[in-house]
Amino acid sequence: MRYSRDFDQNSSVAASAAVGWDMRMLLLADEGAPALAHRLAALAGGVETEADPARALARVIEDPLHFGLIVADCDSLGGAEAGERLNQTLVALGLDLPLILLGRDFVRQDFPAIRARPTCLRAPVSTISLRVGFEHALRDRLAPRAA
Repeated sequence: MRYSRDFDQNSSVAASAAVGWDMRMLLLADEGAPALAHRLAALAGGVETEADPARALARVIEDPLHFGLIVADCDSLGGAEAGERLNQTLVALGLDLPLILLGRDFVRQDFPAIRARPTCLRAPVSTISLRVGFEHALRDRLAPRAA
């Protein structure tokens, strides 16, 4: 399923709130996460969802330049261990994609300095922590565009 945000719309989310410059994201979550998809779309413009981790990885491998970020709802995947396996798989495949993991298993938010590590946000995630996590995960890619 695809979610998108038209930045010319008048709504409670102003166009200036978008930080991803119409980037495409892959949300790995069960079908019951449309609210999260809409919140992510407000930040970046385009979100495609996938419930099956294997199909999600196949889509990323098929076209690694299509997505600028992967967000995984670990609670719907089986916990933080599933998110860590996803990260290890991405690294092993040589895919340099930022990854945000969301889950109740995370004791605290984690914003690693090492790019190969995922940004981890404790669920339920607030709008502010989602935005901060988004900006942190994409810090290398957003900085040149902002200049």
